[in-house]
Amino acid sequence: MNGSSPSTRERILAAAEALFAQRGFDGASLRQLTSAAGVNLAAVNYHFGSKDKLVEEVFRRRLDALNAHRLEALARIAGQPSTTVEDVLDAFIRPALELSHDDHGALFMRVLARAFAEHDDTLRQFLSDNYGHVIRQFTAEFARLLPHLGKAELYWRIDLVTGALTHAMSGFGLIRRQSGVSEQAHREQTITHLIRFSAAGLSHP
Repeated sequence: MNGSSPSTRERILAAAEALFAQRGFDGASLRQLTSAAGVNLAAVNYHFGSKDKLVEEVFRRRLDALNAHRLEALARIAGQPSTTVEDVLDAFIRPALELSHDDHGALFMRVLARAFAEHDDTLRQFLSDNYGHVIRQFTAEFARLLPHLGKAELYWRIDLVTGALTHAMSGFGLIRRQSGVSEQAHREQTITHLIRFSAAGLSHP
């Protein structure tokens, strides 16, 4: 195998991501996965142990980097007197939309949409256990900037912002990139509109 060839583990993850996006978690069989990845079942078991663990690793592969970027952006502005709600939203929204406009990221966004649509409690618990701290850190900064909101109300509003972001990331919305508008310009338009919309919702009395 030459240096540019993906590892067996990476081939399995890439095949799993594509299958989960197309067929869902229950609809994608291990037989389909091994065929798509060009490996045998023993290789899947060796690298991941079970289908559930494979699903988790598909999420870790994208979400670890995404949330590291979010927290780095938040760390630069948290607690600063000049920080605005829009600044915090930018730290939360921009890394996600930048990922979703990457070819591989767009595929993962369909996997993420499946996770919400299929109401997989085990997967939701995994996401909460591993990435809940990210939401908590952003919530703490929003609470500092929006002291008029109670905790329950703030969580409601952040949940709705997250829903709007997931919708924008999925590419299922009515707004399509116009001819003559670059992918980057369209992404910036999406970020600008989503931040403006979210800031109004969060800051409402």
